[in-house]
This record gives sequence, C-alpha cells and structure tokens, in this order.
Amino acid sequence: MSELERAKALLEEGKFTLALVKGGVRITSKERGVRPLLRLIQEERDVRSYAAADRVVGRAAAFLYVLLGVKEVYAKVISKLAEEVLLGHGIAVFCGTRTERIRSYAGGYCPMETAVEHCEDAESALAAILKRLAELNKQ
Repeated sequence: MSELERAKALLEEGKFTLALVKGGVRITSKERGVRPLLRLIQEERDVRSYAAADRVVGRAAAFLYVLLGVKEVYAKVISKLAEEVLLGHGIAVFCGTRTERIRSYAGGYCPMETAVEHCEDAESALAAILKRLAELNKQ
C-alpha cells in the first residue's frame, strides 16, 4: 500500500480531517479548515515529502501544502484553483470531487479561499490567511 493510500485510509477510518504519512510516521488531526496545516507550519514540523489526505482543499490550503513541501495530496473535495496551485508547484493531486470554489459552512464562499484569491505565492498567501483568521477571531 502506498503512503498516499495509507493516508487516505487513515482519513476515513479515524474520521480525521487531515492525515499525513511518510514511512512509519503518521500525523493526524480532527481540526477543521486550515488550522492543522497552520499548526504544522508554526511548530516547524518537517513534513517534506509526506503524502497528505485531506477532506477539503481550497486555494489557501494548497498554498500551505506548498510551504510544507508535501509530495502529493488526496482531497475528498478540491477546488480547481487549489489544484492549479498544487500542480504548478509539482505536487501530485488526486481527488474525489473537483469544484469551482469551496463553499463556506455558513453560506457563500470559504473565507480562506477568498482571502488568497489575489495571492500569487505561498508566502503572501500565508500572510493573507493569518490576517483573515485574526479578523474572524475579532468578530
């Protein structure tokens, strides 16, 4: 079984939102949105060349995966914009469902995907994500 298949199985079996696998190492989370990816970045976890399985990947998450340096991503749902970012950075993409944009649970579009819609690189996307999260936390 490939690392991506193991990550995908973990995602489903453990009811996780995120699963990363490399060799015998597994990292999982039940947090929603981009929070688990931000946590990996903030903790400076080395997940380069890991296989990732995620429930929902929008453009914001895609830029975070670029920063993390994963080698491949499986998404149950992925936006076309996210797929473009990942493929443009040499990250293999596999998915269940492809959609134009990620919708928010509250209606409308995902605030993180909207926050990075004009970003051209991962560093500016990270800054936009952190700014948007700060704004949402104030509300």
